[in-house]
Amino acid sequence: MGSRRNGFMNERFMLSVDVGTTSIRCHVYDKQANIRGSCTSRLVPIYPELGHVEMDPEALWQGFTTVVKGAVQDAGAQMRQMEALGISTQRATFTTWDRKTGTPFHNFISWQDQRAADLVKSWNTSCTIKIIHGVMKMVYFLTRQKRSLAASVIVFSPQHVTFRLVWALAHYKQVRQAIKEDTCCFGTIDTWLLFKLTKGSVHATDYSNASSTGIFDSYQMCWSGFLCSLVSLPLSIFPEVENTGHNFGSTDPSIFGVSIPIMSLMADQQAAMFGECCFDVGDVKITMGTGTFMDINTGSKPHTSVTGLYPLVGWRMGSDVVYLAEGNAADTGTAIKWAQELGLFSDVRETSVMAHSVSDSDGVCFVPSFSGLQAPLNDPKACASLMGLKPSTTKSHLVRAILESVAFRNKQLYETMLRETRIPITKIRVDGGVSSNDFIMQLTADLFGRKLVRPQHHERSCLGAAFVAGLEAGFWSTQEELKKLQSSDRVFLPRGPAKEGALSPDQEYFSVLQSWERALRRSMNWYEP
Repeated sequence: MGSRRNGFMNERFMLSVDVGTTSIRCHVYDKQANIRGSCTSRLVPIYPELGHVEMDPEALWQGFTTVVKGAVQDAGAQMRQMEALGISTQRATFTTWDRKTGTPFHNFISWQDQRAADLVKSWNTSCTIKIIHGVMKMVYFLTRQKRSLAASVIVFSPQHVTFRLVWALAHYKQVRQAIKEDTCCFGTIDTWLLFKLTKGSVHATDYSNASSTGIFDSYQMCWSGFLCSLVSLPLSIFPEVENTGHNFGSTDPSIFGVSIPIMSLMADQQAAMFGECCFDVGDVKITMGTGTFMDINTGSKPHTSVTGLYPLVGWRMGSDVVYLAEGNAADTGTAIKWAQELGLFSDVRETSVMAHSVSDSDGVCFVPSFSGLQAPLNDPKACASLMGLKPSTTKSHLVRAILESVAFRNKQLYETMLRETRIPITKIRVDGGVSSNDFIMQLTADLFGRKLVRPQHHERSCLGAAFVAGLEAGFWSTQEELKKLQSSDRVFLPRGPAKEGALSPDQEYFSVLQSWERALRRSMNWYEP
């Protein structure tokens, strides 16, 4: 027993933390990518006023250190056995702080926050933007440069950091003062955690997080001087941008008792993509958590979109850059949680059975847009709605309509992606908490007419950050080795017609989808500008 125990005590592990929207989780992985220890802590958003969504930086820091200690303890291991740390974080949630003291000037302003929606709308309809669009169309006509085409259709979104940061500079005197004194640091969650973990010695981020802010030029691979001068943001406050796999420094020994090298910072959707081993052009990953994020690997070139698919840096390792095009729907898990709080069901696991207990939704359409509608409709003023209610409508019909709406939004995003990128799809992998719902998964496979693969563990962001950190630290050697560690829980194949001569599921849904699209249009532009 002694020698076996000693063998375990000499074993090395990867440590990875994922800071999501509602929780922070840490996993300890072994060489086979098995989870050997875990710990989760809840994140409670703060809603100071209507449309404002914030997070307490101190609570986030406490949660982070708690889950790391808890997961290592759960694994029955020692901190000194941790080879390296990888960090995956929700994107576009930011704060600003004092470079000297590390004290934040305000709470984190969440990616879900709508405080800048009016500012965004006024910019998107401004003469300045119209002039930029016109000039860039002309430049594109003359040069055929994809960058000019991108600039000719650029529209701002409240989900990007840009105007929430403009709002913060206008509303927080301390921030303006610190900028004057050159002591202001800006950072998304990864940057702030890195600053805290290294006791203020490193102010950096990686390309995947930077490209998710909306302030980064994915073509030039640097912070956008043009955008910053356009909206008066000082470049001096931004962190250094490093590779996704990089030695970012080590944790100060006072935090975990030993120094652990921080080998990857990664935005959560890009991390999930890496965790799904979507390394090849045409690989698609759909994460269904609080929101749905659909990403396609577009290879070594950023995709220029005209319908609101966002070109992101997936990861940069060595000199290789992988780009993704992403479409998202903000309210997937939110809609299901709302239905639960309303008392339509008590346990999420019941929802598939409830949806199957009725043959259709009895004409009920649900529009899942608590935070507006994203690509390809791009309307921040849309409202969530239930339409087509009748005296015969039961809870099961409502639940089915809500689950169907998630699959319908998936189809909308998928078709936009196919139309826009024209890249042949090689595989589709689906993860996130909502992917455990078999009804949604099967309906999505039917509507796509494609095979969907669901992994065994749904939290792929954590695994992706671990994979990148592990490659950087030499814990794993190649991406091919990582592919061999992949495990699938279930494969969903599109169903054919129930019997000969009958309609296939996607044909059956044709008129339901048409009604739902009508409901979408009626929910648009609901809130007064």
